[in-house]
Amino acid sequence: MPEGDTVWNTAKVLRDGLEDAELTGSDFRVPQLATVDLAGYRVAASLSRGKHLLLRVVSPQHRELTLHSHLRMEGAWRVYAPGQRWTARPAYLIRVVLRTAKAVAVGYHLHDLKLVPTAREAELVGHLGPDLLGPDWDADEAVRRLAADPARPVAEALLDQRNLAGIGNLYKCELLFLRGVWPWTPIGDVPDLPGMVALGQRLLAANRGRWTQSTTGSLHRGETSYTYGRRAQPCRRCNGPIAKTDGEAERITYWCPHCQPRPT
Repeated sequence: MPEGDTVWNTAKVLRDGLEDAELTGSDFRVPQLATVDLAGYRVAASLSRGKHLLLRVVSPQHRELTLHSHLRMEGAWRVYAPGQRWTARPAYLIRVVLRTAKAVAVGYHLHDLKLVPTAREAELVGHLGPDLLGPDWDADEAVRRLAADPARPVAEALLDQRNLAGIGNLYKCELLFLRGVWPWTPIGDVPDLPGMVALGQRLLAANRGRWTQSTTGSLHRGETSYTYGRRAQPCRRCNGPIAKTDGEAERITYWCPHCQPRPT
């Protein structure tokens, strides 16, 4: 699930494979960037901002550009050795290929792919709230933004990247379960909102640096979550059935009706 920790890990993969290397070629397979050639540019940085990826490059003439991409539900970047077979996804899903002397980075099914001057990055990510895994993390500011709309359902507010950047559907469901909060509770009625925000940051940070996302502490298959993906399975606390709403994939909610009761 490409949430804040997955995007952070992806940025690290690109950083380890490309940073400080000169691009020997680029291949953009999207109409708006089809004629762009980044050969000769040096990869200056690879970083995440919430669920957004920013790859900064600099030309020999010191022109600074940022390649922005968003993984959404299906996107992925992979780094291969030159000559290695690209095995991650079908070729028709490839949106960009970046080559250096020692590595090839391939972006599959990427969304919102843009190339902008680095000085204009804020136009793409400046609206985001504090990044749970970023150097700008500010728990007090995240709480302030959430509390600014007290009537909004907490599950919806946690997914709004303008409040805090990095939480997706998995962490939303797990965080609400761990705090015993009914997903449709108005923000203004959530007990100890600062405690919820702090726990959310700890959950993402615990999974930084690994691809298996776990909120239970177990990395074994079928044991990594409390509610997410476990419809009708027994709750790990009360043994009652986990419930699930229907709807769009990014807004489906899993919860335990017993452990997360609707407020009276």
